[in-house]
Amino acid sequence: MRFQDAARDGRAVVYAGIQADPLVARAADLLANTDGRMRVLARAVMNGESTDRATWVAMFPTLLGADVRDDIRTEAQAVLDVALEVAQRGDAVRSQVRGAIIEELTARLLARRVPADTIRRERRILFDGVRSEIHPYDVTVERDGSAEAYDCKWGARGISDDVLYQLDDARTHAADEGASLDVALVVFDARRSCAVRLARSTAPADGIRIVPLESLDEMAGAG
Repeated sequence: MRFQDAARDGRAVVYAGIQADPLVARAADLLANTDGRMRVLARAVMNGESTDRATWVAMFPTLLGADVRDDIRTEAQAVLDVALEVAQRGDAVRSQVRGAIIEELTARLLARRVPADTIRRERRILFDGVRSEIHPYDVTVERDGSAEAYDCKWGARGISDDVLYQLDDARTHAADEGASLDVALVVFDARRSCAVRLARSTAPADGIRIVPLESLDEMAGAG
């Protein structure tokens, strides 16, 4: 089993520009250092259904209401500000920015558990005698004897059979070579939504870790 950088095609070049957007780093920093309540707020706002600040203040009174403790409200306002910046992007760009944020968030949480220099982005995994996949994994942890591969999705709709088969194939091929590869799907969506989506799938999922919104911090302390 070995890792390789993804091809620098047109898609990769465009997406690298999205990943380098300062908004991605700011959002990931806030989301990495907050709790589940704030992440739910961020997800709701970043969906882009409304960019009216007053609407979200009314919808999240326990975080943004006038009677909320000052430190909580200040943090929630910062999350709301960044989320509104994302929501105000056009549909196509917003989708890419959200994806980049989840990838950056995943990398930051993993860096609390493993050395930062073992965390890589946009990497393919190659196996001897197996046709290589074009698809790169969003985030990888590349350590001898203990590698990890993560695909990152904004919502449960991203849990497709193709993604599950690819993750399962990588895990299986690694096992065939006697290598350790933990595969996971990070989904910035509720556990229940992920479970509903998985129930509709016919792809193998038993060996794939699903990391929903409620469990994101486990990446920083698992393993």
